[in-house]
Amino acid sequence: MTLEERIAKAETRVFKAVFPNTTNHYHTMFGGTAMQMMDEIAFITATRFTRQTVVTVSSEKIDFEKPIPAGTIVELIGKVIHLGNKSLKVSVEIFIEQMYSEHREKAIYGEFTLVAIDENKKPVSIRK
Repeated sequence: MTLEERIAKAETRVFKAVFPNTTNHYHTMFGGTAMQMMDEIAFITATRFTRQTVVTVSSEKIDFEKPIPAGTIVELIGKVIHLGNKSLKVSVEIFIEQMYSEHREKAIYGEFTLVAIDENKKPVSIRK
């Protein structure tokens, strides 16, 4: 399998409903909740690509472009966008979908760097 095929195969998509227990007093999703979901998708994407133990070492950029209202559906999409020797960078986008219409728009974009580690929690090379 080529590197491009592995990257494509590792793409991760998850849908979730936005319930009131994940929203603030403005009835929009807490930023921290969105970041937690994004980190989880980055982790799953990196794990699917490497099939090794990985940990998040940084979130370099998170742009909150639109608030995410309660009562909507969100889709999180994780993609490997850069590959180093021991680390990889994963982009995560969150799209908002209205439950009862076809309207869809991007709400948040973020980039996460994850490192492959061994059983002693030391960085190791990513198997390519």
